[in-house]
Order: sequence, then C-alpha cells, then structure tokens
Amino acid sequence: MFRHETPRIDSKRRANLDPKRKQFASTPWKPIEYLHRLNSYDSPPMSEITLEQFEQWAIDRLRILSELETCSFRNKTQVETATHLEPLLRKYLPLSSNTAMSSSQTIERQKDHYSHFILRLAFSRTEDLRRRFLKLETALFRMRFAQDDAKERASFVESLGLEWEAVREGERVALAKELVAAGGAYKEDGGWFKVEWERVPELVETRRVLLKGGKAYVPMREQLSLVVAEFSSRLEKALELTSRALPRLDEDDRLTPILNHLSTHFSTPAFASTSSDSLAPSAITAATIPTLAQHFPLCMHNLQTTLATNHHLKHFGRLQYTLFLKGIGLSLDDAIQFWRQSFSNVTDDRFNKDYRYNIRHAYGDVGGDANRRGRGYTPFSCQRILTEHRPGPGDAHGCPYRHFSVDKLTSLLQDTGVTDRDLLKEVREDVSKSRFHIACNRVFEHTHKADIRRAKDEEGWGAAELDTIVHPNTYFKRSYLLKNLRRVKTEAGSEEAMEVEGSG
Repeated sequence: MFRHETPRIDSKRRANLDPKRKQFASTPWKPIEYLHRLNSYDSPPMSEITLEQFEQWAIDRLRILSELETCSFRNKTQVETATHLEPLLRKYLPLSSNTAMSSSQTIERQKDHYSHFILRLAFSRTEDLRRRFLKLETALFRMRFAQDDAKERASFVESLGLEWEAVREGERVALAKELVAAGGAYKEDGGWFKVEWERVPELVETRRVLLKGGKAYVPMREQLSLVVAEFSSRLEKALELTSRALPRLDEDDRLTPILNHLSTHFSTPAFASTSSDSLAPSAITAATIPTLAQHFPLCMHNLQTTLATNHHLKHFGRLQYTLFLKGIGLSLDDAIQFWRQSFSNVTDDRFNKDYRYNIRHAYGDVGGDANRRGRGYTPFSCQRILTEHRPGPGDAHGCPYRHFSVDKLTSLLQDTGVTDRDLLKEVREDVSKSRFHIACNRVFEHTHKADIRRAKDEEGWGAAELDTIVHPNTYFKRSYLLKNLRRVKTEAGSEEAMEVEGSG
C-alpha cells in the first residue's frame, strides 16, 4: 500500500478556517455616501435595515408609482402630474437637496435608494411588471431631474460619466446653418454635444436635433432627454439581470412573501385601517347603516341592497361586508344587532348557531390568541376584492367593475343615480382596459364634484387629501367628510373646546 505524505482533512471540520480571523474581520461593504439628491441606482444598497422598514419603504414608493400611473391614465400633462404629486412626495418619499441642509437628508436618500431596489426585486418577475416599473421609475426620475437645482443637476450628470463629445468651435461654425435649421442657435448657451442618434430617440422623433453621420447634435438645453434615456436604458438592462437572479431569492422565506404581496398590489397599494379612519362612534350604529349607504362604494352599496332585498348574504358576502362595517367604526354589539335585524327570515337559534360566531371571530372577540391579539381581520382592500374569492352564481360580493357584465354594471350605476352618458362611456372604457380602480375613482369624482370643489376652495384640500382611492373604507370616509364637511368641522371644534375646559 502507498503511504500518504499529506495529512488528511477531517471531514467534520472546514479546511482553512480560522474562527478568530473570521470573527473580527472587517465587513466587505461600506455605508454608501449620497452625494447627490438624484440617484441612478447603479449600485445596490448593502447595509442592514429592519423587515418593517423593508416593507414600509416599498409601500410608500409604491403609492407614488401608482399615483403616477393614475395620472398617466387620466392624460394629465407633466406639469399637472408634478403639481398633483408634490404633496404626496413630501409625505411618502421626500428628497431634500444639498442646499436644504436637512437633518433627515441621509435617511431620505437611503429610503429612496432602498425602496427602488426592493420594488425592482418585486417587479422583475414578469415582462409586464418590468415594463410598467421601467415606465413609472423613468417618469419619476424625469420629474425629479427637471425640478432639481441647476448646480446639483450638473454635478449629478458629471458623476454619470456619460459618453458624449463636445462639438468644437470649428465644427460648430461649419454646421452653423444646419444647427439653426434644427431648431437651435449657433451660439447655444452651454454649447452643443454629439452622441449616437439611438440614445436620443425622443429628440429625433420631435426633430429637435441635427442628424449627421450617425450622430445627433444636441444643444445643452436638451440635456434632460439624454439623461432620462440613459437612465431608462440602464434600468432596463438591470431589470433583465435581476429577473435572472430571482430564482435564488425564492429560498428566503422572509422576503419572498413581502415581494409577492408588493407585486400583487402594484395597481392598488394596500390600505392599513387605523382607529383614525373610522368616524365618531355616535355616527355609526346598526340603525344608521341604511342611511350611510349613500356614501358606500358600489361594491358595498350592492351588498347592502342585496341584503335589504333578500335578507341574506352568502359567506364571502357577509365577510366582505362585515369587515367593511367594522372598518368604518361599527361596534361588535351593533354589528350583531345589524345582522340579526337583516336576517329577519331566520330564527334566533339558527342565527346564534350559524352566524353569530363568525361575526365575533371577524372582530377578534373569539378564536385563537393570534386572532384576538390582532383584533380579528382587517377590512378587504380593493386589490383583495379584485383578486380573491371570485363570486359565483347567487353571490353578491366582489367588485362590480370587474365581476359584473357591462350591462349589469351600467344598470347598477344608473340605479345609484349615475346617468351621465359621457361618464358611463368612460367607465366602460376603463373596465375594458382592466382599470377598475380608475373607473371607481371616476364615479366618485363625478358624484362629489361640487363637494370636492368646495373642499379645495374653502378648506384647502390638496392632492394628499384627494389621492387615488384604493380601499372601500377610504371611499366611505372621504365621501362622508365631503358631504358633511362643515358639521364634522364644528363637532371637532366642540370636542376640542370641551377638552380645554375639562383640563382647566
């Protein structure tokens, strides 16, 4: 037998492992220093954040992208879109300039950086999601770039290392007539530069550049188009690379559910119901529900009408409606009373046996510890109603804009007082293009036109108070406030006065 001169490696121990060196080794990453307000998102973030930050930052950015898409659907101009988004950006995705000297500048830029990459992971799964994400992120970048300070913008563009060639004086003199004919001036402020014409398709399409020898001669004032095109091109390639790496991410059972949830809720961000979303308890009782139905969205109005007619709803209809009523502030006792009165065709014994427990369970009054600690189920968002528990024969739940035929939807809208032909035509067009939440918002704005105008003029409501509705409970709350604006304001003032008097 041959004798081995080299020592054997124990299979139970790792080779070349020095635990002391590994323990005190320096980290392979360093915190990113955000020198500019704008970000080209070329490098992924490397430092740690909490799971709560991971999800919340992504949701906040998703709100902005969804509003951008809504503005696009409604054919708003770039100026109108920027005006509409300004208060929402301040609220959900602020981004201070270097000159602002804000104490929260670093965390703002970190949030912007992380939220982009989180959504990049969520929306790289399919070609449709990648295309939508690319379009909206490019639109957001364009808007921010146009609004940025000139000095900071120049510094950011310089950091990109774009491959463009300055047009020298001799060449500019030789092409003077052609440059002027292309819509520029011979002595253009900032000069001219030339790039491959494929990099500025927008300028070529609108004939704002000179094409010669495969190059596009671009005036410096058209820098925006080149930078945006470069941003879009880089992001498109990055999304393709991300999609190839996604299978390895599926092994992480912490992040995958969050990313799946975000991609599912791309069109309508999730709504988190809080105690501040319900009205005063005195306004919501079992007796007032039929009267308050005038403020319900079409899905809940249909459930209330069906319940009043048939004195019964099937399981998912009861669940959807119970959670909606819970979200607007109906107490558990009033909920039991409301359903008992509505189910007038059943005996007390059958109601207590078949229905009472489910109501208590939805409110978190019974069930396991987790259900009671979480106070039961949360009200269904628009996206959940759209995608889960598709209604079958005899069901009344779901979204009428998605689950009803066009004729039935039109008839239901007319029954609620929506008879404007142009509006009904626009709703049918939205439905045909699967823009269900846009159709619902369109109906809301039509039926509350005068109230919205008054809220803007007298109360100073802006885009933050009138952003796109993505939840039935938001629809109800906004409708109720708009119709009762003065009374709600008076009641709030009386309560504040009573508190001051009591503290004195």
